Amino acid sequence: MTTVQNILDFIETVAPAYMKYEWDHIGLNCGHSDAPVTKILLALDPFDEAVNEAKALGAQLLITHHALIWEGGFVNDQTVWGKNVMTLLENGIAHINAHTNLDCAPGGINDVLAETLGLCEISVVNPMGTDLQGRPYGLLRMGTVPQQELDIFLATVKAALGCDGLRYVSGNRQVHRVAVGGGSCASDMMDAYYAGCDTFVTADIKYNQFRTAYELGMNVIDAGHFHTENPAMKVLADKISAAFPELEVILSKKHAECMKFY
Repeated sequence: MTTVQNILDFIETVAPAYMKYEWDHIGLNCGHSDAPVTKILLALDPFDEAVNEAKALGAQLLITHHALIWEGGFVNDQTVWGKNVMTLLENGIAHINAHTNLDCAPGGINDVLAETLGLCEISVVNPMGTDLQGRPYGLLRMGTVPQQELDIFLATVKAALGCDGLRYVSGNRQVHRVAVGGGSCASDMMDAYYAGCDTFVTADIKYNQFRTAYELGMNVIDAGHFHTENPAMKVLADKISAAFPELEVILSKKHAECMKFY
């Protein structure tokens, strides 16, 4: 019998807890660690469509990148996250998340993003340490693409990630050395700049950060939080399937980007 704890232990080998940021909430967010599991749903977020999809599928475990509970207070039907917690608990569904540990881990969110965008010679920007195999880990990745005009690279990013649109600023430079940070990594832009990158792909970029990039002469592309992180969920699902062939591991078909471009 495979349990929730067995899955959590495996995720620990993929994205060890020591790689997370100190403030982060990871691991078993709700449910019984000894509960048996036969069906797992994976989604980027524990939002209502994923929670209800897990319920409809009869899954015993929901695994996401982002945490179920960020706010303090009561678990009731007066908040969005409270309703989601209640739905999971009332239907016997456990929830596990791997957040900044999966961002930083070798083969995690940012390695997958770099590979999805076709980067070569991928390395870690400012490694935080090395894992038990001696591999460096950390938040950002950088690599190279054949030197090209920015509009060509923009088209590649949009197509590779399936975005409806991109926000960007041109540094009036061709694209060659690229850094990536899935999700809200705009505050780490200067790390990419000082690493010698001419282009940075991330999400949730603020107005002043775009302006800073413009004045530095750096190309910065906001490809959206969902689209820069979601590709790694399939990779994680495949790893779980390979480790637990007796389980049904399903990638969410309901959870998607909610933001649109008019």
